[in-house]
Amino acid sequence: MTELHVVRAGTVPYEQAWERQREIHAARVAGEGPDTLLLLEHPSVYTAGRRTEPHERPFDGTPVIDVDRGGKITWHGPGQLVGYPIVALPDPVDVVAHVRRLEDALMSVCTGLGVSTQRVEGRSGVWVAADAPGPGSRLRPERKIAAIGVRVARGVTMHGFALNCDPDLGAFGAIVPCGIVDAGVTSLSAELGRDVPVAEVVDAVEDAVRQVLTLAPAA
Repeated sequence: MTELHVVRAGTVPYEQAWERQREIHAARVAGEGPDTLLLLEHPSVYTAGRRTEPHERPFDGTPVIDVDRGGKITWHGPGQLVGYPIVALPDPVDVVAHVRRLEDALMSVCTGLGVSTQRVEGRSGVWVAADAPGPGSRLRPERKIAAIGVRVARGVTMHGFALNCDPDLGAFGAIVPCGIVDAGVTSLSAELGRDVPVAEVVDAVEDAVRQVLTLAPAA
């Protein structure tokens, strides 16, 4: 891939954005549209990937949208920058490599803001390490700052990533986010101790994702 068309769509209801993904995906598969990155926010919504278990859903009966991506349940909402790269992967298709490229992009953005991140073996996404023991310290476990869940159909990707900038993290308290019970969820604002709105990071995210995807071998 040498070019990536980027659309900054603002705030878009989840189902509307999902339909837009399907339209762009169909055009890309047919060779009638470019590789595209949608960058947006959603109104508050829970979405469940194909591997979501019943006990991981909201405890209070809040509605959930079941989607065709991998992974489990998560929350999207204001203060979270969501990215949907709809791109043709090179042959042979390597979904894990695509996920790793997205992780690399988001990790570089976090580093640029002063948040140290890492990968966690066996878990997708971008993570902040558990706190080191110390006198009087409040030990926090490993915590996810960006989630990734993708689908590849006919060699073209859908869905993507969600970077927590300054969302209400309490929304994750009603579910078992990503099916993980022994870790937490965090945001750039929580880690830096200041407001980090989506507007502050969207340029860096666009640049980082463009770099990792356009440097990938062309399809």
